Amino acid sequence: MIILPIILSGGAGTRLWPLSRSLYPKQFLKLVPNDERSLLQATLSRLPEEEGFAAPMVICNNDHRFLVAESAAEFGVRTSEIILEPVGRNTAPAIAVAAFAALATDPDAILVVMPSDHVITSETGFRAAIAKAVEVAADGRLVLFGITPDRPHTGYGYIRKGAPLETGEGAFTVDQFTEKPDADTAESYLADGNYFWNSGIFVLHARTFLDELSRLQPDIVEAAKAAFENAHKDLDFLRLDEESFAASPGISVDHAVMEHTDRAAVLPIDVGWSDVGSWSSLAELGESDEAGNVVAGFAAHPNQAVLHDTRNCYVYSTRSLVSAIGLEDVVIVETPDALLVTDKSRAQDVGQIVERLKRTDGRHHEQHLRNHRPWGFFEQLNLGSRFQVKLLHIKPGGTLSMQMHHHRSEHWIVVRGTARVTVGTDEKFVHENESIYITATQWHRLSNPGKVPVEIIEVQIGTYLGEDDIIREDDIYNRQPSETK
Repeated sequence: MIILPIILSGGAGTRLWPLSRSLYPKQFLKLVPNDERSLLQATLSRLPEEEGFAAPMVICNNDHRFLVAESAAEFGVRTSEIILEPVGRNTAPAIAVAAFAALATDPDAILVVMPSDHVITSETGFRAAIAKAVEVAADGRLVLFGITPDRPHTGYGYIRKGAPLETGEGAFTVDQFTEKPDADTAESYLADGNYFWNSGIFVLHARTFLDELSRLQPDIVEAAKAAFENAHKDLDFLRLDEESFAASPGISVDHAVMEHTDRAAVLPIDVGWSDVGSWSSLAELGESDEAGNVVAGFAAHPNQAVLHDTRNCYVYSTRSLVSAIGLEDVVIVETPDALLVTDKSRAQDVGQIVERLKRTDGRHHEQHLRNHRPWGFFEQLNLGSRFQVKLLHIKPGGTLSMQMHHHRSEHWIVVRGTARVTVGTDEKFVHENESIYITATQWHRLSNPGKVPVEIIEVQIGTYLGEDDIIREDDIYNRQPSETK
């Protein structure tokens, strides 16, 4: 019997805007104090192979596939599979696909389903809880971890425990699921002592889960099975069949199965869990000063947050000094192209700002000034009516596509490393403090053959400077025409 970690990495993290954007969401950010891992990297390493677990399987969308692969490689974690969802269909279809993939390897596979963006401070305690949950799952139960509440939180769903189970110490049947309650109801749940926060972390026997899903939502099982059986490999990724997967209803595993099955079980745990669902919850992870303020990011460096007569605030900056006077219970978040200021009690509403930006703004909800690519990243430094200046960072071995632009020329100045540049049929090495000019309509390619990153200042001049002015002839990353650069 294998115990297979399944990591769901499809979220956009809108409530942590402006740091989290749809093309670089919170699971790829390093948000936990004194932890050099991103949230995804922490999740990938939470159940290691040396502790008897199988290599984790990640399910993500197409836009994030290279970020997931790079996150695993950077931290030295081997993945069993990175499965690409062609469209979002919520958690029930994703877990169904994972179950079919697991059963192809082991008919008795146990799935540990985890979101990619949660914090667990006691990983040894979490692994001990997994051992108990596996015993319960092997006995035919669908196990959900409940978090022992320490306050009347209105942003979480709750689970009311029922009778204790004979199998698995501390596990219970599920008496009731409740959506996010109002403040008075949450207070009563805390006082009751039988309610737990819904963590969204499951331990499931793959076959038992599919049997229950078939009984309750057969359309999901049919679509997931077809999507998996008709999937195809693309480099190191497994692409689900788009037509089959799109036919599935979009529904969460709670609504599809857990709220309707008599096999649900809850195992209460206290392992330092947080879903990092808002800036106020992230503030709870930091260390506060004598006035109750928490500063993080660049602001945590000496003298980069100057707070006067300010109490119980959270300040995060990426590169700017932040000063505040006379504030209380406020969140301030600075990025190079966006600033958020909100009352702490309204931090859950940041997603509403993102929804407005989706309707009125072409970029700020989606992308930072720094755009990540499989070859590295580029960062916009300046933009005018007919010119744009960027920093290109090409990692060792990184290669841009062979490409051409109709509307712009490019001037490259190498400021670090040595670049290999192809223009038409000519190839040359361009060293630090050297430059090369590429006219519009010239085919060209840039790569880094060395062992240190190459950095280039790119000056674009032309009538149109959009990222969609790229015609590709060859790309080692098999990107689609819609995926620019």
